[in-house]
Amino acid sequence: MTKVSIIGQGYVGLTISLFAGDKFDVTGFDMNHKIVDQLNLGNSHIEGVDSTELKSLIKKNHYRATTNGADIANSDIVVIAVPTPLTADRKPDLSFIESACKTIGEHLTKPALIINESTSYPGTLRKFIKPAIERYSSAALNHMYAISPERVDPGRTDFNQRNTPRLFAGLTSEATNLTRDFYSEFCDHLVEVSSPEVAEAAKLFENTFRQVNIALVNEFAQIAEKFGISANEVISAAATKPFGFMKFTPGLGVGGHCIPIDPIYLAQKAKSVGATAAFIDQANKVNEQMPLFILKRIKSLLDDNLKDKKICIIGLSYKADVTDLRQSPSLVLWQELEKQGVKVAFHDEIVKVYEGIESSSLIVNAYDLSVVAIRHSNLNIDSLKKSASIIFDCTGSIEGCHRL
Repeated sequence: MTKVSIIGQGYVGLTISLFAGDKFDVTGFDMNHKIVDQLNLGNSHIEGVDSTELKSLIKKNHYRATTNGADIANSDIVVIAVPTPLTADRKPDLSFIESACKTIGEHLTKPALIINESTSYPGTLRKFIKPAIERYSSAALNHMYAISPERVDPGRTDFNQRNTPRLFAGLTSEATNLTRDFYSEFCDHLVEVSSPEVAEAAKLFENTFRQVNIALVNEFAQIAEKFGISANEVISAAATKPFGFMKFTPGLGVGGHCIPIDPIYLAQKAKSVGATAAFIDQANKVNEQMPLFILKRIKSLLDDNLKDKKICIIGLSYKADVTDLRQSPSLVLWQELEKQGVKVAFHDEIVKVYEGIESSSLIVNAYDLSVVAIRHSNLNIDSLKKSASIIFDCTGSIEGCHRL
């Protein structure tokens, strides 16, 4: 059976492992010993990933997790599925990809197809991954290289690894063909593009499109406030047009591992080749500043005096029905409220605990104001409305509340 090793066992890597495990002998490599130990017991650490399926693959000897790079030595295919965050100064951080390349280069003992699923700027496969693996290799193994950028959306149940269209391209035609053969075993719709750079750029542009349009509606929310009208009502009215309009809604900002980050990868790379990215930069700025605009709205509702006020943030994660706190604008709002002397609490029945602080109950009149940052599906609306005399709903989805 074809041996596949997947570097990184987070949301992307583990879901690929499970889908590929029906057809291939899969080794999941991760540096985190605790995660690996639990995976080998059949316990998934990723919400929405069924442990029952994982245990079934382990029982059939189709999957095992490891922290030992030597276990990938005889792989026929290696998939890189590691994070690509930002550095402290908000520049692309390829340190996880570098580490993956080191593991691959030092341990592979035969030629393999190496596929990158990690999101990065155009040229990463050709100019970073391939040279790095060759640099770490003790022998010239003539690996083949391809790209197929991940497109997962945590929390969704309608789209998964099988039914989400998958872009792919290899550095050579042979690599392209082998990549098609691999993914066709567990993906229904494959879309070949002309080069790895096109696939890399497409992934970045998908999320830049979302960032820009979210920024547009967030900026419009600030304009609408000056007009004294509801941005949400205006947008819903515009959305009645059956063509030429796509509805986005304003909110507290953007978070997660894609929308706040991918446009920066695109903009930084564009600038490095002499192109401008003023539109993208402005969109990033608008969305980053939204927590400050919401702070201003909250302040006006409390007569411009926030000192010693009790405010509850409803929903800490970056999107509904997930526990992921990466880049969450709720945390930015929390920090800004505390700077104003606010006594901040949070209510989130999915996150439950943040830095040792437990989610607070929605007790009647417990707060001066409750602000809905993210609306999880299990939010009790009646309890929310009783928790404070003033409710500000950033999601625009709850009737009878102050909103954008």
